[in-house]
Parts: sequence; C-alpha cells; structure tokens
Amino acid sequence: MRTMGLDLGTKTIGVAVSDGLGLTAQGVTTVRRTSLKADLAALAAVVAGHEVTHVVLGLPLNMDGSEGPRAEASRKFADTLAQSLGVTVELWDERLSTVAATRTLLEADVSRARRREVIDQVAAQFILQGWLDARRPSDTGYHPDDYEPDDFEPSR
Repeated sequence: MRTMGLDLGTKTIGVAVSDGLGLTAQGVTTVRRTSLKADLAALAAVVAGHEVTHVVLGLPLNMDGSEGPRAEASRKFADTLAQSLGVTVELWDERLSTVAATRTLLEADVSRARRREVIDQVAAQFILQGWLDARRPSDTGYHPDDYEPDDFEPSR
C-alpha cells in the first residue's frame, strides 16, 4: 500500500508516491489542470497504477499558521478527491515546500527549463516525505553512544 502526495496549484498538480515500505517519496508526474473531471481522472490513473490507498494533500497555510483562500480551495479539493477516488485524504502543512524544492533543484544545477517541468513534483515529494518522516517511529533501537569503539573490533 502506497501513499500519494499532492502539491495543488491553480495550473498544475505535483504528484509524488511513496515506496512500498512508506520510507521514501518519489516524484511521479505533474498534472496540467484543465478541468476538475480531467484532474480527477489523471489522479485516479496514478492511484490505480501505484496501488495508492492514502493521499496527503499540501495545505497552503500563511506563515502565521492562518488559512487563506488557497487553503479553503485545498480543503474543498480534498473532499472531492476522497469522494471521487474512494481514498483517505489527509491535509499536511506545505509551508515552504516549494522554496525547499527550488533550493534543491538550484543546488543540483538543474536548468531553468527543467526546473519549471519538475518543481511541482519535487514540492509534492517534500510534502509527502515530511508526512512520512513524521509517522516514522523515532526510536530506531540504535544509539551510537551505547557502543564503544572496541565493540566493532573483529574477533581474534
């Protein structure tokens, strides 16, 4: 079972999907928005193709945590998506996800034209990865301070 992350914009929807273990997010596609029906059909194809059971939709909050018109539009889209696709949809704070995506692409020296093509996918990837990381158990059972250097010496 996989989770799909979405970065909802007025012109595009960035799409990312988790791996089967729910550890990492990968950008999948950018849906060019034309109509609600076409948008839902494109997302339904991703849901079916990747066996998605859960959707995380970015909620664009203002920097002070308040909600504006875009957050209201995202809430409405989340309700429509849940009803149309029959999946659970959860909203996730997306503040600065596009900024982080842009910075990552600039650091990777991605061309301006290519950045335009993938920025929404990368933003969706940041949204989904943040959600995945927040759900991962914090105690891995390994703490470097619990071991001495001699613990790793080969047996003789």
